[in-house]
Order: sequence, then structure tokens, then C-alpha cells
Amino acid sequence: MRTGIFVVAAQFPGREAGRVLADAVELVVAAEEAGFDDAWVAEHHFMSYGVCPSATTLMAVAAGRTTRIGLGTAVSVLSTQHPVALAEQAAMLHHLSGGRFTLGVGRGGPWVDLEVFGTGLERYERGFAESLDLLLAALSAERVSADGEFFRFREVRTVPRAPLRPLVACTSPASVALAAARGLPMLLGLHVGDEEKAAAVAAYEEQAPGVAVRHVAAAVGHVADSTARAVRELKESMPRWLGPGLAGYRPVDGRPRPSRDVGAYVDLLTRIHPVGSPEHCAESILRTADRTGIEHVILLVEGIGEHRRTLENVRRFGAEVLPLLRGEPGWAGSPPGGLSSPPAPVSG
Repeated sequence: MRTGIFVVAAQFPGREAGRVLADAVELVVAAEEAGFDDAWVAEHHFMSYGVCPSATTLMAVAAGRTTRIGLGTAVSVLSTQHPVALAEQAAMLHHLSGGRFTLGVGRGGPWVDLEVFGTGLERYERGFAESLDLLLAALSAERVSADGEFFRFREVRTVPRAPLRPLVACTSPASVALAAARGLPMLLGLHVGDEEKAAAVAAYEEQAPGVAVRHVAAAVGHVADSTARAVRELKESMPRWLGPGLAGYRPVDGRPRPSRDVGAYVDLLTRIHPVGSPEHCAESILRTADRTGIEHVILLVEGIGEHRRTLENVRRFGAEVLPLLRGEPGWAGSPPGGLSSPPAPVSG
């Protein structure tokens, strides 16, 4: 089992954005010290849901503060930036981190970001496949050019270059098919449970038979002395962030802004994800792996809303949950819930 943290740089009420970003880097450092395999950071713009506008920049800072932990973006939004520029940034991080960086990309949404950055709604609606293919070319080829609908330029040399194969955030059958056609691993999000994740994996395998990739599943992770306490703590804290945070999604055109019942959403997250006692958290993670075949989970650890408590959450996962997942000395017995022993950690 491979386990990481997932940082959105959540801005709870009363917190200053610059402090949230500094704390996000400290979370990555704490995750390395706690024994996590990797740390992933999300990109958002113009909202309190997440105040990191450049996941690659934050990962560059984190690379200088760490030595072992894997670093990734979950995700960099491809619809609002040039794929070649993103490939250059990813290649830099690959070389400067000693090969510890993984690029995750996504289509994003029909948000006002498209207007602000000048890429337009058409790029979001029709241009993701072209953007992704240009990104792959810029990562793999010594020279790259373009003559498509959205990108046209003469051949240039790619410097620096890195042999990276990005993850693709998949939230629909179309994005699953896109990832499968290119043999790229999927990143599956917080809002779906084991059944939906298993269906996405099955659809991928049907469209890309024999392709061996390691998909990644995001989940909320919060550990406490009891499951009841962990659930209660998140139900008290997360609505203060998610209420104003989700309201920050502003469509670029006249379509209605998506709405969500925040209380019901938090209830869903605490039911389907590893929120509870150490044993419950380990059992939840292993159950998801067993049901979906996904053996790499990244945990959103910021739900409590206080930096000191978030650091404590990271350290408790490292000390009390990760050993259960790995069958390390100091823990006797089979994995929680009677599941078979998890696979050995995979490097890379």
C-alpha cells in the first residue's frame, strides 16, 4: 500500500492566505517525517477552498525542504495554461528534486479562471485532449511543434526535458477513456466512493487491456481516539471551510453555479473515507484497495481547520495508521477487518 497526503491549502475563516501556504509546506515536511510515501498539492484560483494558485511552485519550495518524500500536483489545471510551459516546469521539478516529482493534470471546470487567463471556454470544452497530447509530446520528445485547433507554433527544442508520464484526474467516462487511450494512470477524487472508483477502474481496464498503471484515489483522512470523535470533529469543522469555499466556484458564462448541501457532503465524506480510530482508518483504506484494486491513496488531512491539529493528524497517521497498513513491527495480527496483507510499498 502506498499512502500520501493531499493538501488543498484550505483557508478556514480568519486565516490569512500567505500563512496557509507556509503551513502547507510545513505539512509536506511533517508528512516526510511521519513516514508517508508522497505529498500532493492542488491548484485553485480566486477562492478560499484552496489558496494555492501554482501547485508546481509550492512543490518546488517543498522539494528544497525535504529529501525523501515523493512530490506531486493533484492537479495542475491544463485548461488555463500552456502545456509546453507546464512541461518545462515539471521537467525542472523532476531534475531539481532528484526524480521525486509526479505531474498530475486535470481539465478543470467552466470557471472564471478561463476568462482571467485568456484561454476561453472553448479550450475547456473541446481542447483538453489536444492540450494533453501536446503536454505528453513536450515531456517526451527532443523537439516539439503544434498545428492544431488551439496550439500552432514552429518546432522548438524542449529544454529541460524529463520522461514523465502524468496522472489524469478522471471525473467522467470521457476522461476515463482519454486516460486509458494514452495509458496514463487515473486520479479519482474525494466525492465518489468505492463502487464508483471500482467502476472507473473496470472501464479503464476494458478500454486499455493489459496496461499496467498505478491509479491513485483521494480520500479525507482524520484520526482520533475513537471513530465517533473523529466524525464529530470533522462535522463541526469542515462546514466552516466548505460553505464559503465551494461558493467560490464561479462559472465563466451564464450557467447556474453548482450547489451542494454542505452538511450532507460532510456526512458522505466521513462515511466513505478513513475518518475514525487508527484501526478504523486502516480498515477503510485496505477495504478500498480490496474493492477497487487501487493501492495508492492520498489523504486530505486539513479538515480540522487548525494547523496544530492538522500536524497532529499527520503525525498520528504516521505513528498509528501507517504501521497497520504495512504490517510493521509493533503491530500483531492480520490487517484490520480480516483483509489479506497489503502489498509491499512500491518505489517511484
